[in-house]
Amino acid sequence: MDRTLSAPGKLFLAGEYSVLWGGIARVLAVGPRTRAFVRRRPDRRVDVLLAEGRLSGATTPLGARWDSPPSPSFHFVARTIDLAMRAMAQDGPGFSIAFEASPTSNGLKLGFGSSARACVLAAEACRTVMGASFDALKLALVAHASAQGGKGSGADVAACFAGDVVRYRRADVSALIDAGNRGGFQGALTNAPPIDVWRVTAPKLPMLYVFSGQSASTPVLISEVERRLDVAGRQKFVLQSDAVGGQLEEALARGDFAGTRTAANELQELLFSLGPTKTESLERTVALAASAGCVAKQSGAGGGDGCLVFAPDAQARDAAKGMFEARGMLAIPVTAEAGVRGEVHPVPELVRWVDAAE
Repeated sequence: MDRTLSAPGKLFLAGEYSVLWGGIARVLAVGPRTRAFVRRRPDRRVDVLLAEGRLSGATTPLGARWDSPPSPSFHFVARTIDLAMRAMAQDGPGFSIAFEASPTSNGLKLGFGSSARACVLAAEACRTVMGASFDALKLALVAHASAQGGKGSGADVAACFAGDVVRYRRADVSALIDAGNRGGFQGALTNAPPIDVWRVTAPKLPMLYVFSGQSASTPVLISEVERRLDVAGRQKFVLQSDAVGGQLEEALARGDFAGTRTAANELQELLFSLGPTKTESLERTVALAASAGCVAKQSGAGGGDGCLVFAPDAQARDAAKGMFEARGMLAIPVTAEAGVRGEVHPVPELVRWVDAAE
């Protein structure tokens, strides 16, 4: 049995930081998509294949038994596969799975949620090839959080899985992480409440993603912001973010540029008020977008990564794209993408990797 899967990346529309403190994230699924190829094996061996190399092990009802500790490149995928076997809780088939590399710019990640996408692809591939019935979204959320020591909101995982635009509230997966480590994971996963995620209307305005040319550590930024902001301050931030985020969602769904500009500017000021998220490159992107008759706001934790730029029409978007590119900045038109899905045509390079591993 062979299967090719693909999943989108993600960009935050609204809810950065707020989603960590009980608020709502609004997240856009975007291309370029990344693909994976999985093949069931006649034995119980597991091979994970990346451009960086190969990780091998064996399937067991208690999880993956890796031949050697997974290196950082394999960390998220290995954790997902391990939990998939624990969710199956019985002897299952072996398989080989190969992943495309996520897009980069000058060797830097673009902020499209590469680790979240890897967990989604691995969870869905395992569910398919093992003939399992577990909830692949729940599994991917647990694996992604577990691989980060319980950190993260899971909003990027939800967007990569569901696609289009999602409205998401953070799932508490701490009990599931504990069950994954101690035992009883299959029952805990089955009985866990459904994930609070909803697809909403996709934006009706042209959009660009503009990369700042810098990458930042999200965990470091979150730690610094939470050190500065007490509980009352976080609650106030959540109320403001949720309210203005709702206004942005509605304006984008109507194709209302004036309303989008007002909401995006308010959200950006709110995010900049946190302190560490503010950088010269983000300020420059916001100012340049405004000069081109568009509006920009950071997408993600800030301190790096990039901005979503909303334009009143395609002509303004294309003009802004040319302006950013003339300054050596990466500018990519983006639209809402479908979630994880099967593909008819395999990726020849990934098939060759799997063939060579057998």
